[in-house]
Amino acid sequence: MISKSVTVLAAVLVTTVLAGTNARAEGEYGPLKMTKTAAGDVLTTPDGMTLYTFDKDKKGVSNCKGDCAKMWPPLKAEKDAKPTGNLTLVKRSDGTMQWADEGQPLYTYAKDKKPGDVKGDNFGKVWHVAK
Repeated sequence: MISKSVTVLAAVLVTTVLAGTNARAEGEYGPLKMTKTAAGDVLTTPDGMTLYTFDKDKKGVSNCKGDCAKMWPPLKAEKDAKPTGNLTLVKRSDGTMQWADEGQPLYTYAKDKKPGDVKGDNFGKVWHVAK
């Protein structure tokens, strides 16, 4: 009787721990998600559009402006957005807020047309999918 109770208790504990681990992993990127693509698992928008980082950015600073931002639209955040998990916020030079992965600003790519596209990966050797 005791061993059966211990087994049931152990199963409940394992299930609870695993559920907490999955919830924590899924919550690290708030509204964003990880999606399998030809480039592996990448960070995407809720719609599944691939997110990219730019080597010319500095932590907490976006250097993609003007025509660059037309081709590589910044992942905008609402003014009242709050950091969550690994997602942080960067204030752009125009005053708008942009989501960042641990300070690294995030962008989509205008030539990616459907969820899972990774056409911008390694573009100009300075754009990379966010993993």
